[in-house]
Amino acid sequence: MNKTGKLYGVGVGPGDPELITVKAVRVIKAADIIFTAASSKNSYSLAVDIASPYISESAKIETLKFPMTKDEIQAEAAWTDNAEKIARALTRGWTVVFLTLGDPVTYSTFGYILKTLKQVMPQADIETVPGITSFHAAAARLNRILVEGEESLLVTSGAYGGQQIRQLQQVKNIAIVKAYKNIPDINAALKEAGMHEKGVAIAHCGREKETIFNDLDDLESRAPDYWTLILAAK
Repeated sequence: MNKTGKLYGVGVGPGDPELITVKAVRVIKAADIIFTAASSKNSYSLAVDIASPYISESAKIETLKFPMTKDEIQAEAAWTDNAEKIARALTRGWTVVFLTLGDPVTYSTFGYILKTLKQVMPQADIETVPGITSFHAAAARLNRILVEGEESLLVTSGAYGGQQIRQLQQVKNIAIVKAYKNIPDINAALKEAGMHEKGVAIAHCGREKETIFNDLDDLESRAPDYWTLILAAK
């Protein structure tokens, strides 16, 4: 009986190729096949771009399509289909790597793969290799302390606006990832929470098009940019 392979969920960091961990590089170099996620509308993968210096010429690269939809039936069908593709690679005994931006267990597509693969192939050997998150990279780039002493930090998504911010009580600091749309509502919520004045946004952190916004209101006059996050505090 052939031995099944192993799946590694690898975070490649926020964008700067120098922020990939040593362990991630070792795992990527050993991969027989690299899987990465992309929208159904395109096949480009920034994660593959970042990891490309370390991908073996013999490694196969395959893009898995994930539809950007709120339709749960359609989404779950895509997760199952993609998990089955990974399972087939594992049954061949291959070393399989799923690349993801930032960290694999923080707002990552790998989370859907992880849960679904455990259903499709319960015996699968899986290891998660953590990566540097976008909000840690942004705080470092800005020389901004995220939390200290007894302070708290809320990490939330801004994809659907500022509702999570309005529920703040004792939280003193907030990191809003995916702050690329519904910006007026996010700004309104930050103002209501008394966090707007000490807010700063950064887009494409550590990359060629990096832009820092010290006035969050400026975000409202620019086109939505998926690679934008906000750090704010009371």
